[in-house]
Amino acid sequence: MGKWRNGAERMLSENALALKEWAVSVHALGTGKQVVLLRKGGLHERHGHFATAAKEFFLFPTYVHQMAQGVTNEAGADLQAVMESRPAEDRLLIAYYATVEDLLWLDTREHLAALADLHCWTPETVRHRFAYGTRAGLHLFVLRVYRLPRPHILPLLKRYGGCRSWVDLAEPLSTAGATPVLSEQAFAERIRQIRDKLSIDSPITLSTP
Repeated sequence: MGKWRNGAERMLSENALALKEWAVSVHALGTGKQVVLLRKGGLHERHGHFATAAKEFFLFPTYVHQMAQGVTNEAGADLQAVMESRPAEDRLLIAYYATVEDLLWLDTREHLAALADLHCWTPETVRHRFAYGTRAGLHLFVLRVYRLPRPHILPLLKRYGGCRSWVDLAEPLSTAGATPVLSEQAFAERIRQIRDKLSIDSPITLSTP
């Protein structure tokens, strides 16, 4: 495993950075059903690796064909909801912002299995992401998610495409009026659940990947 990192001290008033993630996962984050992301990156990451330095970003929903097969049956209603509300093909709708409250590298299948009820991905999806690339393991992002007062609706530019995780939007977007989807108490309880499932006491110091 890696090292827990404290979240952003203060939200930026505007930001141009966005993280691409399946729309159904963004929906789960935006409705408070989950607070975690398990990530490793895609084929076309900057400098050839998945960057983890960002402390806050917009959530960029994607509608790739793997999404339907990659989530649990319990997420079926969420999948239907995101497909029914999908914007026009030439538009990007951004409704949520996130700050990284903790970041950990998980390098055992046992740790990932312990988190199985805290996200919408099937065991097969997690196994595939775990084994992808030259090193087995996944980054666990624990996110505090905020709902924007109104979604940003933008042109879906061609340069946003491709198998990459991070996108620099054409211009910075405002975070003004964003409100947390979970209360402080509810979010603290989610953190406690994650730490209990991973048998981790805070603080800890472990090597980074």
